[in-house]
Amino acid sequence: MSINLSNLSILAALHIVAFAAVSLHALKRRRHASATILWIFVVWSFPFIGALLYIAFGIDRVTNKGLRNRMANQHMMKQRQNRHTDETSFVAWHYNFTTHLSDINSDYSRELNRCMDILSPEHPLLNGNVILPLAGGDEAYPLMLEAIKNARNHIHLQSFIISNDAIGKEFLKTLEKKAAEGVMVRLLFDRFGSSKAHLLGLFRKYRKQPNFQICGWTQANPLKRQFQINLRNHRKNLIIDGKVAFFGGVNIASDNVSTEERKGIRDYHFKVEGPMVHELQFSFLRDWYFMTNEPVEKLICTEHFPKMLSIGDVRMRLIDSGPSSPPGLATETFFNSVILARQQILIVTPYFVPNHDILRALRFAAHRGVDVRLILPQKNNHHCTGLASRALYEDLLTAGVRIFHREPPFIHAKTMIIDSSAALVGTANLDIRSLELNYETMVLIDDEEAANKLKQLFLEDIAASTEVTLEEWLLRTAIQKLGENLCSLMTPVL
Repeated sequence: MSINLSNLSILAALHIVAFAAVSLHALKRRRHASATILWIFVVWSFPFIGALLYIAFGIDRVTNKGLRNRMANQHMMKQRQNRHTDETSFVAWHYNFTTHLSDINSDYSRELNRCMDILSPEHPLLNGNVILPLAGGDEAYPLMLEAIKNARNHIHLQSFIISNDAIGKEFLKTLEKKAAEGVMVRLLFDRFGSSKAHLLGLFRKYRKQPNFQICGWTQANPLKRQFQINLRNHRKNLIIDGKVAFFGGVNIASDNVSTEERKGIRDYHFKVEGPMVHELQFSFLRDWYFMTNEPVEKLICTEHFPKMLSIGDVRMRLIDSGPSSPPGLATETFFNSVILARQQILIVTPYFVPNHDILRALRFAAHRGVDVRLILPQKNNHHCTGLASRALYEDLLTAGVRIFHREPPFIHAKTMIIDSSAALVGTANLDIRSLELNYETMVLIDDEEAANKLKQLFLEDIAASTEVTLEEWLLRTAIQKLGENLCSLMTPVL
């Protein structure tokens, strides 16, 4: 009996030491008070397990790995700047297509880009683009595979999820065939998002193929005392020969394709040509360089950045956010987009648990008379996140925000359309993970015609949705409210 008591005393002492260590670590840097309190509560309430969870998920941006990424980005930016002085296509790419504030007619776009010039000066608003919106894998995959098959020099593909299914295998086999033809293929997948395919060996058999380089993005390596499971690469970009690119929310998975039995996941993806292709190319190569250390001279070359010509009149701006970008870039982008709106804000997102600043900005916009509409999934694939979203409904509905539940299939699109003149599209959800932890790619589209095409997709989703009214919402059961409020407590770590 005394031995058991002794063991319990030792375990209790170790628990107190672990709790103290985690508490001190959590308090060493400034973060949301609710997140700090929640982690301290979890570590105290769940001995040892809570500490392990904190190590894996609670330590996020300020890490040696994150600083290394920032340094790698700075090195790539310096090399790009050096190439601007050469007589190469780089001059035409980044300088000849820059749109100056005085050239923007829209008051909204001018003020938003004034903010973005300060927040992200290395990625200016570029003119000369054309963009084609694509609804889900049904429209995106055929064009993506066709572009891959027509590649002549290189193919750069990155995706958060590449599944070990028919679509994932079709993309890998198509890439393998092009590599065999002598086209250089670089494939970057997120090991967390693509964990099943990675563990089942989908990528393994292609790793020894000539001209086919495959790399899994991860910032977690227990052998090197790196446990940053949170820092995921959520980008989904495909660049072909530096001339055409695809980006947006569509992962590489069969769930995105419709069959006779079901419809594919509803999502928005985009095909683009023009200077924005070089921006997406540079984004991919920064991530690739960080993970592989492939010589910069091989990456920043005229083959990857051929001379760019103006082929359209759509103005676009790359917004790459994440731990290596300026702090708060994603939040500031969404926040400024909302507070500058004067007429209408249309938002579609699968995961809606924004921070207080964005939430208050949306409520304030509605109070100002702005038409604010929000489309969310009727049934969320992340149940807790869906319930946490619903805990916010009452405050939004009371302010005048209109909320719509999109009927199945699950909607995975991420778009904000403002005043029918501009739009934010890409991979970022309106949740804490996308705003603060993930590496995300957004694109600001400053073009009325393109914004209206997106608005048509939005209206199609409105037509397939049921509006949530304040009167009906107030009648939900006490059990439902309890579940929503319980999940909302997890918002800082969702």
